[in-house]
Order: sequence, then structure tokens, then C-alpha cells
Amino acid sequence: MKIAVIDGQGGGIGRSLIEKIKGKGDFKIIALGTNTLATGNMLKAGASNGATGENAIVFNSSRVDIIMGPIGIITANSMLGELTPKMAQAISESSAKKILIPFNKCNIYITGVTDESLQNHLESAVQKLLSF
Repeated sequence: MKIAVIDGQGGGIGRSLIEKIKGKGDFKIIALGTNTLATGNMLKAGASNGATGENAIVFNSSRVDIIMGPIGIITANSMLGELTPKMAQAISESSAKKILIPFNKCNIYITGVTDESLQNHLESAVQKLLSF
């Protein structure tokens, strides 16, 4: 199963996701960063390979089975503008299943989602991945 983990800024959420996923299944993890720092940190966490920037995210979004990352990856201009409208559109329109981490720094609040620690949300995301 091919998984794209998409993140921006420092790649901390993506890095944590990859660390939690590694060794839990036969997954090919592709780190897709909005910048080189994010991609580099996700590669250090053990992603199979990685790429950076708008074209890499647009190109790979339709070529994976699952997309994981903070909820801001489906919102144009999130992450202080790092996530472009083309990236958000490609991710949103991808037929891949999406497992998104609720993260209020993107100014998106989802009702019904409990206000838990980031670690709890990451664990929940990994459990969802393993249920597929």
C-alpha cells in the first residue's frame, strides 16, 4: 500500500506520523513536503522516498492509496501560505483515502472532534490506517 504523508513548515506532524507507521505494515511511505525542511525531516523519520513542492504534491496525490497529514493540507493557502490552491485541489480531488489530523493552527475547527493532544490524534490516525 502506498501512503503519501504531506506536511509543511518543519514537517513535525509528518515526521511523527511516519515514525508511528514504520514497522506496522507493508507500507511504501512517500514524504511530500511543501518545503525542503519538511521533506527532509520526514525522510529522516524513515519514509521510503520523498519529494518537495507543488508539482511533487500534485503529481503524487493521484498515485497513492492513502494520504495522511494535518487537516490544513486540504485548504488553499494554509500553513502560512505554503500550501497552494493547486496542492489543496489535487489532494482534495484525489481518490485516495484521506486520514487528516485535526490541528487548530490552520483555523479549521471540526465539531464533534474532541480536543485531545496531538499525540492522541496521531495514534488515532495510525489506528485508522491499520483498519484499512
